[in-house]
Amino acid sequence: MTLHAELIDEIISHYGEQLADTPQQSYDAVTLSFATGLAMEIRFASADEYSLKWNEAETEFRIDTAPLHPELSTFPNHLHLGDGELRADPFTTPGNSPWDNLKAVLDTILENPLIE
Repeated sequence: MTLHAELIDEIISHYGEQLADTPQQSYDAVTLSFATGLAMEIRFASADEYSLKWNEAETEFRIDTAPLHPELSTFPNHLHLGDGELRADPFTTPGNSPWDNLKAVLDTILENPLIE
């Protein structure tokens, strides 16, 4: 079973009642849609390389591990806010299990999608 397929199983198990549709897997991503209107795209190449993007209404947020911002305390992972601001990522840690990182983000954004 692939990493994304394993994540889909965990997502359905933990958040199935909140999903609007069955998670969709493509070549390198999983897309989720929740009954609240929240949409998410998940990409894990490994436990150290990932991108988690979500949209709430017209606003897009993303956490990724592209090693582009060494000035941030959580380098290489970082958070792109909907207004374009860049911050240290308070939710994920490269090397943690993909599920633990994804669950930390989902638990937060399902409660507060604009992470205000």
